[in-house]
Amino acid sequence: MIRNIVLVHGGFVDGSGWQAVYDLLVADGFRVSVVQNPTLSLAGDVAATHQVIDGLDGPCVLVGHSYGGVVISEAGTHPNVAALAYIAAFAPDKGESVNTLIADPPPGAPVPPILPPVNGFLLLDRDKFAASFAGDLSADQAAFMADSQVPWGVDALGGTVTEPAWRAKPSWYLVATDDRMIPPPAQHAMAQRAGATVAETPGSHSVYLSQPAAVATLIRQAAA
Repeated sequence: MIRNIVLVHGGFVDGSGWQAVYDLLVADGFRVSVVQNPTLSLAGDVAATHQVIDGLDGPCVLVGHSYGGVVISEAGTHPNVAALAYIAAFAPDKGESVNTLIADPPPGAPVPPILPPVNGFLLLDRDKFAASFAGDLSADQAAFMADSQVPWGVDALGGTVTEPAWRAKPSWYLVATDDRMIPPPAQHAMAQRAGATVAETPGSHSVYLSQPAAVATLIRQAAA
């Protein structure tokens, strides 16, 4: 059993969204760390993740939500990473980035309401945030998330993976079946390509907030 868990958030949000998952895992005796991605560049976010991993006393399960899946795919080659867990996340292969993975959406797939970049940063349309990102959260919680968005650097979306960790390490993937940011068929395809052990749960892109028990269960499986 791996005792260290490292949680990596996605774009537009920060690490505080992991608290419900954190609480469940800590109650089980895990040592849980949360990475705060600067989200300026993939390289910078990988460096932030490695800094946390370097401070651990043993192997860890590295967990990523959304864009955090790109981060863990690149950062997961760290020798202290024993397993990977993707939560409604991008799982890029070598040479891929968020930009390449979203470049050709399937017909009829919902299009995330990303506003045009301003000074090199992206935000989601506040009025469409709830429907696209947080459809199963309360209106108040979704409004707070929309108003507390972390600007996502264009360079981070363009950051390409050099050596995907899932090619060398076991991985798990939780598909959120009601996700309107990363279409569930795309999640399944990436998980299958990675050879991940797949679970499904009803949930929006904010599945780590709306379904923390399902997320924690998948992480426990990876830790076992």
